[in-house]
Parts: sequence; structure tokens; C-alpha cells
Amino acid sequence: MKRIMIVNTSSDVFEGTQVPTGLWLGELVHFYEHFKNDDYQVDFFNITGGNTPLDPMSLGKVMLDKTTKAYYQNKDFMNKLKYSQPISEANVAQYDAIYFTGGHGVMYDFPDNEDAKKAINEIYKKGGVVSAVCHGIAGLLNVKNEKGRFLIDQKKITGFSNLEELLANKMKIVPFKLEDELKVQGARYEKSHIPFRPKVVVDGQIVTGQNPQSANLVGASVKELLS
Repeated sequence: MKRIMIVNTSSDVFEGTQVPTGLWLGELVHFYEHFKNDDYQVDFFNITGGNTPLDPMSLGKVMLDKTTKAYYQNKDFMNKLKYSQPISEANVAQYDAIYFTGGHGVMYDFPDNEDAKKAINEIYKKGGVVSAVCHGIAGLLNVKNEKGRFLIDQKKITGFSNLEELLANKMKIVPFKLEDELKVQGARYEKSHIPFRPKVVVDGQIVTGQNPQSANLVGASVKELLS
């Protein structure tokens, strides 16, 4: 049995504002769909433990597709999010892969979390899969190896683009531009020529998806690597 740890945000607002944020639910659901069988054990974590806030935008009529809606209405599944384990308590040695979901909340609690960095390095070092989607790629920022080099330096990486941030009308309130920060840390950043189209990039053990529409492809790619 392969074991996967999924890491979600614990942040529910854009810092310094009243604007709500949280996990973009579809980015969890469409990844998880690939692993809900006896060949895998999937455990949910967030940064502080307890309830995982949901971005209300991800629950709107336009975004709430049939699959995501079914999970949203599933009490057992939602309880996994309500009573998540804190990442500080993860027994990382048990896991073959890690996946970071998105939603703008992650921009505040992923990049500087020491437990997340340790989990990434431990899984990567033993040959496991490190994956993320959309803003969840912020979890890969600031991660350094034993030589002090950024994990994403010279790696092919995608993530939510500046244009998509602009179109989402969040450019003025985000704490940083993800695309720019990835490039600053040496990533060979790639993106779809058309915003909000699915795109996944695989570079060795690292799998990244550009936007919410890419979570399904990330799941498929991670499953292929694990098999």
C-alpha cells in the first residue's frame, strides 16, 4: 500500500483584510479521486490542526462541479477536513508522496512552515513524490537541501501565473506573486499560453499543476510515478 499525505491551509482570510480565503476544495477533490481505493492510504493534514477553512469562491455555482459537490455533501469526507491533523504531528517516514493543495490561504502559512519543509525534504530524499497545485506550489518555496540550494532551483515548475492572479482580481491583496517568487528561487517556470487551462509539469520526482483546473492531471501524474 502506498501512503500519501495531503497538506491544506489553515488560513481563512487574506491578512490585513476581511476577505475570506481557505482551501480551494476542487484542488483537493480531483486529486483525491485517483487514490480512493485499497492500494492507497491518504491522510489529511493542515498547518495548525483542526478545521480546514474552505474558500467560499470554490463553492460557488460556477466552480462547484458535480464531483466536488458530491464530496462537499459527504459528511465523512468533510469531517476529515474538520478534524485534520497538524503537519507537526505527521510521521513523514511512512509516506511515499506529499501533495500541497491551493487556495490563497496557503500563501500565508505554507512558505515558512518548518514542518512542511522537513516533510518535503524527507520524502524527496528517499525518492518519494513531491507534488502541488496552483497556489499550493508556495509550499515548495524556501525549501533548501543539505547544500543550501533551493529545491526548485533549475527544476521545471508551474504554478498560478501572474496573469491568472490579475484575472482573479487578487493581484492587489496577495502577499507576493507566485510566478515571480518561483523564478527568483531559480525555477524554470512554465505556464499554459491560455490562462485557466489545465497544465501539469513533471520534473523527476516533482509534479506541479498550474491552476485549479490542473488538479486531476497532477493526481494522474503522481499515481503514474507511484506505480
